[in-house]
Amino acid sequence: MIIIFFFFFDEETDTTIPVEVELDNENEQELEYFFDDKVRKIWHAQKEEIYFSIVDVCQVLTDSVDGRKYWNKLKQRLKAEGNETVTNCHQLKMRAADGKMRKTDCATTEQLLRIMQSIPSKKAEPFKLWLAKVGRERLEEYADPELAFERMIYTYRQKGYSEKWIEQRLHAIDVRKALTDEWHRAGIESTHQYAALTSILTKAWSGKNVQEYKKYKGLHKENLRDNMTNIELALNQLAEVSATAISQAKNPKGFPETKGTVLEGGAIAGNARKELEERIGRSVISPLNAQVPNLLDETEE
Repeated sequence: MIIIFFFFFDEETDTTIPVEVELDNENEQELEYFFDDKVRKIWHAQKEEIYFSIVDVCQVLTDSVDGRKYWNKLKQRLKAEGNETVTNCHQLKMRAADGKMRKTDCATTEQLLRIMQSIPSKKAEPFKLWLAKVGRERLEEYADPELAFERMIYTYRQKGYSEKWIEQRLHAIDVRKALTDEWHRAGIESTHQYAALTSILTKAWSGKNVQEYKKYKGLHKENLRDNMTNIELALNQLAEVSATAISQAKNPKGFPETKGTVLEGGAIAGNARKELEERIGRSVISPLNAQVPNLLDETEE
């Protein structure tokens, strides 16, 4: 997930408030679609990021005869302005026009969107307008949080999810929040620990950790829950509800003790999964993903 900060002045508190704009994996998909095969790109499995060739992007957006020269000049200007995006760009090997693998400046989606804001081009304008629109929406949601909830439901509907699945997914969000609140109370603070506990819990009930589960479903950075069937969501919720209840009863402190409650909660859902699979004669861990959202609702006929 990408986070960009916008700031606005709150007259009631007389302070400047930062507002986060969250950009999910769909932005990468939109960029991939827009650039198609005109821009070289590579998936970095370890960092879980798609990296785009900046030279190629400059070539496409500006119709420059030499995208490399354009990027070198733009890079010098951005460095002079103190832009950290340029400093943090990676050099990765990509296949050049002569067929050889050569290093070239590459950018993540977040970095690329920032660079595109500095390119005076009609082709870059749709992305600039889109960022402004997203920023406005997040400011509106800050003033009225209910708007975020409504937009989320609208987005799921637009993608083709069934109403039953959406209802279950929304409930899953509440269940997840209760669990993370309990982890916070137990002293879990770092995002790394939250991710580790989530993966441990997922493995305990499904037999796969988060990365294995995503690979099985053919996912990269997509949200795993958004790609679960209603049965998978139900079992995941059972694991989270169980882990929350056990944690509240045992009052763990720190990561090792919390990990123990997570394993216990996951085992409860894991046993339920095995019993269900025995009765229906098949695995409920499905390779289906959100490419065909309506298929995720296994109650639909």
